[in-house]
Amino acid sequence: MLIKSHTINGVTIAEIISDTIVIESVQDGLDLMGDVYYQGFDKVIMYEENITPDFFDLKTKIAGEILQKFSNYRIGLTIVGDFSKYESKSMKDFIFESNKTQHINFVTMLEEALENFSK
Repeated sequence: MLIKSHTINGVTIAEIISDTIVIESVQDGLDLMGDVYYQGFDKVIMYEENITPDFFDLKTKIAGEILQKFSNYRIGLTIVGDFSKYESKSMKDFIFESNKTQHINFVTMLEEALENFSK
């Protein structure tokens, strides 16, 4: 796993780059959040392919638990990927509602993630 640093308007952003799944469980999400926080990052960009597919099945509750932790600790998170393949109405609603908060976002491109964090 590589952490690429971006700084926009004084905000430090960790872009997580990996060839493998980084978050398999809620604990992995907490560990990642702790790692980037202690390295001085304010926000995190993750890629969909680095998160267990179970995250995108809301019945597992993994997404809710991980995103709640990021919200509680006020660490912004953007997940970059193609979310059109998730056909469940509940997942589409979850993504829509998350994007409204501006704290947890689902976007299709890195540039979009960086632009969101620049606001």
